[in-house]
Amino acid sequence: MPKIQYKEIKFRQNSLDLINLVNQVVDEYKAQGYELTLRQAYYQLVARGYIPNNERSYKNIGNLINDGRLAGLIDWYSITDRTRYLRGHSHWDEPADVIASAKYSYNLDKWKGQPNYVEVWVEKDALVDIVGQACDPIDTPYFSCRGYTSQSEMWGAAQRFIRQGYREQRIIIHLGDHDPSGIDMSRDIQERLNMFGADVYVKRVALTMNQIDQYNPPPNPAKLSDSRCHAYMEQFGDESWELDALEPSVITNLIRNEVTAFRDDVIYQEVCDKEHREKEELQMLVDNYDEAINFLKESEE
Repeated sequence: MPKIQYKEIKFRQNSLDLINLVNQVVDEYKAQGYELTLRQAYYQLVARGYIPNNERSYKNIGNLINDGRLAGLIDWYSITDRTRYLRGHSHWDEPADVIASAKYSYNLDKWKGQPNYVEVWVEKDALVDIVGQACDPIDTPYFSCRGYTSQSEMWGAAQRFIRQGYREQRIIIHLGDHDPSGIDMSRDIQERLNMFGADVYVKRVALTMNQIDQYNPPPNPAKLSDSRCHAYMEQFGDESWELDALEPSVITNLIRNEVTAFRDDVIYQEVCDKEHREKEELQMLVDNYDEAINFLKESEE
């Protein structure tokens, strides 16, 4: 655990207690294979009754985590920023390593031959890694809307779904906040895709009132500045809830259950078996790379 001290900081006892709680939450989710954003960590602390749910509290926990890292009390890998990362080329020590990497990345289209085509769309970019942990193992494409999707992206998505017109159904599994805009985004996606000529079923699976009743995430006041607030409050009252407040395992299990309900498991397994056999063939090339190269060189002479 890379806890590295860069500054000497004296904390009050209540701040040290809160730092310990942060570490407990982070360790708990790391053991399940999840990385948390600052906002997700904040909501887990709120949901457990450790801190109040307001903007000041959010800023305070952000500052405390920052100071805790600098003081060597919190792991630098404990909180992830999914919006900023370094990009660059991959590099290899020798050609055989490229083949080994190809084996790892060699994936057949698990939706080939399936009667339906499914994508998962999430409102927030900060949750895209959590969604990816659900979608990657079942080879399902996913997309971060970043709020209301741009017209160009929506048109491009429509063309993508139109190319899947030979299927029985085309489905978007949509997840968003339960607030005036978050609720409206599901409608907006459906209407604009229809306008662009794509026959798609947009299924909103989160956040719903049933899930709010079941998991009891901490509420926020409805955003009065949102032009859709009046209609929202008439239907749902003056509280809203963020998708980030759900535990990551709840989100991933929800997505997998929703996606696999539209999948033919027999066809899926046949493709998986074929992929496994062909990955074994690539491994044979890795294991016998030098012999294969020598054989090719001798055949040229």
